[in-house]
Formats: sequence, structure tokens, C-alpha cells
Amino acid sequence: MTLTYTRAGAVAGLLAGVISLAACSSSGSNNGGGTSSSDTGSTSASAPASSGSSTTGGSGDCATGSIKSDGSSAQANAMTTWVTKYQQQCSGATVNYTSTNSGQGVSDFAAGKIDFAGSDAALDPTKGEPDAATKACGSTAIDIPMVVGPIAIGYNLSGVTDLTLNPDVLAKIFTGKITTWNDPAIAAINKGASLPSKKISVFFRGDPSGTSKNFENYLSKTAPTVFTATPDKPWPYKTGSGVNGSPAVADAVKSTDGGIGYMEWSYAGNKGLTTAKIDNGGGAVALSADTAGSLAGTAQITGTGDDLTLKLDYATKTAGVYPIALVTYEIVCTKYKDPKIGSLVKSFLTYTSSSEGQGLLAAQGYGALPTELLSKVQASVAKIS
Repeated sequence: MTLTYTRAGAVAGLLAGVISLAACSSSGSNNGGGTSSSDTGSTSASAPASSGSSTTGGSGDCATGSIKSDGSSAQANAMTTWVTKYQQQCSGATVNYTSTNSGQGVSDFAAGKIDFAGSDAALDPTKGEPDAATKACGSTAIDIPMVVGPIAIGYNLSGVTDLTLNPDVLAKIFTGKITTWNDPAIAAINKGASLPSKKISVFFRGDPSGTSKNFENYLSKTAPTVFTATPDKPWPYKTGSGVNGSPAVADAVKSTDGGIGYMEWSYAGNKGLTTAKIDNGGGAVALSADTAGSLAGTAQITGTGDDLTLKLDYATKTAGVYPIALVTYEIVCTKYKDPKIGSLVKSFLTYTSSSEGQGLLAAQGYGALPTELLSKVQASVAKIS
């Protein structure tokens, strides 16, 4: 299948995502009352100002000052684009986003080191995370979904450019129960395909990864008799080769005939990898911005009040829904200790949740939030102060 987002945009986002999005100056205070400072060696995205646009199409009222954030690497390419575009419209504002990992973002937010956090998972009550974040804020901390990050199953198989996998077969490949590409189980769902007897070379994330955790969640919900491990960030099966980071997974698959791996869609596109269609039982679904974004539309909101924590339905059989995706959240205070910081966080997230901001996601290999959920996100953002 052909990837449907612009690879040039993905490449630009990837290159920019390697470095922190930061400015030479930063806010004097943040949600926890600490001091924010720019990261050594980081760069600033800035451009001449233009007039602000409406909250449905742009940044709305611009705020001035500087805010600092870090966390999820899965949303780094989106943040790269958003920061650049927002600062073109609001030249008096600086948004610093450093791509680290979700756990770092949550812990830094709770420690008052940053003004909002990016995370591939909502704050976890079993770990005391909502209480710690609320204590740092001095007000209720909430999770606001912002990006749908499709997890691509990228593969490299000479002569095969159209491949469908279902949960059972996918789980058996990644747990080492299916080891060759012409296995009868693969052939049964790819009738007419010329599948070679080549060995399957599996590549997985060897480092703690939100991408792994979400992929594991998917397999545990859809193929529980095959994938029997408890989903966690480290990949639990050692079939194949573990490499650190999604770019390295994509590189490994790209360089190995017979290779397969899971990675964020943008990295698959950057490497020109073919991605598998997934059939949960409602028909084979090719990965696209629309089919991935649709998964969030089937999700249940489990948060209360303005918190929009989602429970994704990985086992959905809804036609046209690509089922393997993660949602990244922006973790924010509802009322900041410093109103200027609250105003800037609100202004920036008003832009990211606008039709303009969400419209930029497909070119970076993401899915936009569906309309009904997006309206709830916009309502939660509007209450930040």
C-alpha cells in the first residue's frame, strides 16, 4: 500500500524533532513555582508575527512570554510543526518542547519543572500520578488528548507490496510462533499473494517505550491466548532483535529483507517502508490519517469533569477503523499559579486543538481528533486559566 501523508513533511518534522524546541529565554515561573530554563544546545522556532485567527482555525488571542514542556517522543513531530506555526502567528510567545519520553514528562510536571507535559498515557491513579500533579499545580491537573499516533507495522519483503495481517497472526509473528513468511496462517489471509519461504526477522523496541505498551495493549485485547504477557513498557518477548527507538526499528526493518517491526507511522514513512493492512474482523484496513483518527472516535471517555482520559477500543470491528494507535495527552493545570503561564498554555493549546492545528497532523504521519471528541477538547482547553 502507499502511505498517504506527505513524506517531505514527515522528513522535515523528523529532522526538527531530533532537537528540543526551545528558545534562548524561558518563563520565570511554572506550574510548580520552579524556574524554567532553556536546554543547552536547543534551538528556538520563531517567525514574524501575523494577526491571530479564530479559535476554530488558528491561535485565537495570542499570549506573550515563555513556557516549557517535555515528554512524549511520539508527538515530537507534531509539536515541531505546531510550535513553528504558532510562533509565526504569536511572535511574543515562546513554546519550549523537549522530546524525552512520557514517564519523564509526567515526573517533571509533578516536580514543577515544566508547564505542561506530553504523555502517551493519561495520569495513572494506581501510581498516585493525578494526586502528585494536582499538588504541583495547586489546582486539578487534567489529561487532554491532542494527537492520534498510528502504530505502523512496517515490513520489508521483496515482491510483496500488499499484505494483510490479523491480530492472531500478528501476535504469533511477534511472539515467535510464526517464523516464515509463507506460513499457512499468513497465506490464508493473503490469497493470491506470492509469499516467499524467507525467515521472518522481528524487530522490537529494546528500550522502555510507550509505543511498545500501546502495541502490547492491542495484542493483549485482540489475541489474548497468544499474547499472554501483561502489557508493560519493556517488550516482554525476546523473539527477534531489540533496538532502541522507533527510528532504529525502522532502519533495521529497512535494511533486512524479511524484516518486520512496529513503529510510529511517521518513522515508517520517513524510511519508505510498506505498512501492513490490519483486519480486526471488520475487513482489512489500510493505515491512513483518517482510519487511524477514527479509532479515537470509538473510544470511551473515562475521565471526569474536564479530564478527557480515553479508553481505546483496540478490539473494535468497526469497518474502516485502523485499530493500532496511541493517543498522546497534554497534561495541564486547570488553574495555574502564575496567570501569565496559564494564559500562554491556554493560547498554545487553543491553536493545537483548532481546525488549523489539527489539519497539520496528516502531513506529519498522525491522525486528527474526530469532530465530537475535538469539541470536548476545545471546551476543556477553554477553561484553563
